[in-house]
Amino acid sequence: MGFQPPRKDCISSNNHDRSLRKNAADSVATVKQSDSLHLSENMPTKLQSTDRRQSSIMFAMKDQQNSEENNSIRLHKRRRRFIIKKSPILISINSSVLNLPTLKSEDRNNSKWKKLYQIQRERKRIMRETCSKYKSNNRRIITPYHVSRIFVEDKYRVLYCEVPKAGCSNWKRVLMVLNGLASSTKDIQHNTVHYGNYLKRLDGFDHKGIYHRLNTYTKMLFIREPFEKLVSAFRDKFEHPNNYYHPVFGKAIISRYRVNATKEALRTGAGVTFKEFIQYLLDVHRPVGMDIHWDHVNRLCSPCLIDYDFVGKFESMEEDANFFLHSIGAPQNLTFPKFKDRHSNEERTTSKITKQYFAQLSPSQRQQSYDFYYMDYLMFNYSKPFEDLY
Repeated sequence: MGFQPPRKDCISSNNHDRSLRKNAADSVATVKQSDSLHLSENMPTKLQSTDRRQSSIMFAMKDQQNSEENNSIRLHKRRRRFIIKKSPILISINSSVLNLPTLKSEDRNNSKWKKLYQIQRERKRIMRETCSKYKSNNRRIITPYHVSRIFVEDKYRVLYCEVPKAGCSNWKRVLMVLNGLASSTKDIQHNTVHYGNYLKRLDGFDHKGIYHRLNTYTKMLFIREPFEKLVSAFRDKFEHPNNYYHPVFGKAIISRYRVNATKEALRTGAGVTFKEFIQYLLDVHRPVGMDIHWDHVNRLCSPCLIDYDFVGKFESMEEDANFFLHSIGAPQNLTFPKFKDRHSNEERTTSKITKQYFAQLSPSQRQQSYDFYYMDYLMFNYSKPFEDLY
């Protein structure tokens, strides 16, 4: 596998974030406000109006060169192509034929598989009840924006929604092995996983292809305790040299939130503190946009629109992952890899480490951070990380 020009996945996101925002802006007229807790970020009307102004300028230039009749024909064709490309996908059922991976006959008397099956039923029940209580999805409209983070494995008919800092690198290794692109997860380097473009995304298919896969493939996602995921992302992106997050996010954060910042800090963007990072996260007028590494799972994977068949947790990764692989009939010698390929000598972010970082914040900042991720805590049944939260 040769190194390919980078397409940014779960290790950086600015370019992809701009793409997501543009897709969302194009579809703002078709998606209800209830589809997201933060519609203003999903559907930036300023960007939409900018696109319209640019289109108007282009059309005005053509008016000077062509007759009104010819220009009218061209405009009609342009609008028609635009509508075909950007129109939403109407999902009437939006559920796989099987709501859960079924237990094979030989597994029905196996207490281990039965226990894991019941855990999946409970997770899906809580997720559906939360969606029913807090969201209104009567229209069930799915746009390419909603499936832009879903990777496709056609051989075993799997759709995987990528959640950064929740095992996404190793899950993509597993999908590559399932697809026959490698014989072992150990053979796949980090850059190949994220920059190789070997895995297809669901938004790369036409409407028929998206609809077919959403309704017949096994859809799965893996999530992680929100505060722990947040600290993991901060340690990875801001406590190690990084030629993207430091200049793009670090410089903006230091400039906005650090009093008497040095010229060196303003120049490099290195050395962002966790408290400064939280100030940025909670600021409704952020100096730089949201990033997939600390965005809500609710926005990344749209679980109230897309009926996921399998919900795994990072905290029980080995057990959940191997149950999923067993349920889809994956080769018996394929198990979820345990290795940590970035900063491998550094201890993984644990609950204990997470509490050490959040101890640097005021009670008010901790409460606001919990409020920020409240839907993720509720939807995936995570308990409050601090006793003083309400």
